[in-house]
Amino acid sequence: MNIKVEIKRFNPETDVEPYTQTYEVEVNPTDRLLTVLLAIKANQDPSLGIRRSCAHGVCGSDGMIINGKEALACKTLIKDIVQEEGATVYIEPLKNLPVQKDLMVDQAQFFAKYLQVKPYFIRKQEPVDRELPQSPEERKLFEEGTKCILCESCYSACPVIQEVNPKFIGPAAVVQAARFIDDSRDEGFEERLPQLDCADGIWPCESRYECTRVCPRSIKITKIINLTKKKITKFRQEQKSNI
Repeated sequence: MNIKVEIKRFNPETDVEPYTQTYEVEVNPTDRLLTVLLAIKANQDPSLGIRRSCAHGVCGSDGMIINGKEALACKTLIKDIVQEEGATVYIEPLKNLPVQKDLMVDQAQFFAKYLQVKPYFIRKQEPVDRELPQSPEERKLFEEGTKCILCESCYSACPVIQEVNPKFIGPAAVVQAARFIDDSRDEGFEERLPQLDCADGIWPCESRYECTRVCPRSIKITKIINLTKKKITKFRQEQKSNI
């Protein structure tokens, strides 16, 4: 099966504007798109910039926009994006982040926002026992958040960052904050509030569900954001009532 792969390319060190380059390749319907892209780089154009690591949908390195939707190249099969001989696949780098080269984006801004929410356990005191046991019900409260692989797909798809507030902390950062806020072993809720309960924190989210739509791990991101908003609102109301 022969198809065309159109890739939006741009090297800020040498190019004035982005441009599209087309490659003709022979593929099998069950090939992964990542395999096809690596074959293009190996056999047709070694200058193509692409980031990847585990190639099994765990590291999140190969996030990109495939036919208009954020996805992982390693989890995308050719048969799922083209069905006809001679069809074209259009690939772009993720949005809302500077392009380093071709399909590689600068992740510094994304991870800076991620680190703001203190994505790690915070304890005010050491546990009496060596372990902090949890019930299955307590574990389930933060299970969704543990699925996040920081692939940046939700960040790219977020219309708030693109259209309303580029300083918005972003969906992934909120999910990471909630993963610990909802964990019965963590005691850092109030320490994370300054990063969440502010103009560029959680409140710019408009619940447009684009983050949920593109998440390769099927995380209910918008639901997590809205539940976290409710927790913050409840906490602030209790603070006022105690004054």
